[in-house]
Amino acid sequence: MSGGEQTAAKVTGPEAARLLRLATTASVATACLLIVVKLVAFMLTDSVSILSTLIDSLLDAAASMVNLIAVRHALVPADREHRFGHGKAEPLAAMAQAAFITGSAIFLVIEAAPRFFTPHPIERSEVGIAVMVFSIVATLALVALQRHVIRRTGSLAISADQLHYTGDVLVNGAVILALVLATQLGWRFVDPIFGIGIAAYILYNAWQIASGALDMLMDRELPEDERARIREVILGHRGVLGVHDLRTRASGPQIFIQCHVELDPHQSLVQAHAIADALEGELREAFPGAEVIVHQDPFEGGQRGRGSEAPDTLHG
Repeated sequence: MSGGEQTAAKVTGPEAARLLRLATTASVATACLLIVVKLVAFMLTDSVSILSTLIDSLLDAAASMVNLIAVRHALVPADREHRFGHGKAEPLAAMAQAAFITGSAIFLVIEAAPRFFTPHPIERSEVGIAVMVFSIVATLALVALQRHVIRRTGSLAISADQLHYTGDVLVNGAVILALVLATQLGWRFVDPIFGIGIAAYILYNAWQIASGALDMLMDRELPEDERARIREVILGHRGVLGVHDLRTRASGPQIFIQCHVELDPHQSLVQAHAIADALEGELREAFPGAEVIVHQDPFEGGQRGRGSEAPDTLHG
């Protein structure tokens, strides 16, 4: 599915709220279930690789709980104190997730490093392998649900959650390999090596999550493909001769679009206002739930109108 089709498929209002609540509740429930089964597996095997995934699941549960609270807060409508809504609760939750994940990676390195010098034997590896297979199946089911919700809502908090749960699938697969090598070939050093490798992967995930959250908190422009689609909608509207000062940002699931459109200077104010209103409606249709502000400028024969930014594009 293309980026444009994904945007067109997004939902807002009660349906988006229902999907977001479903995804966050499923995330917390899955993390809690995996904590129980991985704790049992670690007690039976004493594998640092399984310990690494147990720690990751503990942090997943904490991060998912933060997500659940933040998403519910982000869904609260705008009020007198928060005119632009509460959407930035989502990137704040994503930053908290990044901090949780970083802490788990550091703890894992501290736990795994001494085992290079004093390797621990792994017992009942078949239990550990069975638990990892169960974890992969449960996590894949959750990731499938999260991807569906992301396609429909564009939620950053769910995207962050889905990112590290996707990583968990790879991590669990690596743990199965470590258990097989350690028990079948006697390579005990593989267990701490995989533990530290998993910690590095967790840190990479934390960086990705934090980067996306900072972009939203700092009001970074929407991706260029979405800005190009916005310009296409604007310039395709009848009566619009040019556009400049296109500014965009996202706050949680909410998108904000501002632009200056250039119109025939000889038409009446009523006509110009009607064009701007119709254009705002088209942009909201293309980007459901977006807040759109269109300013009208007179077209100056190919020269840009008023504004502080170079023109985005003009009709040829």
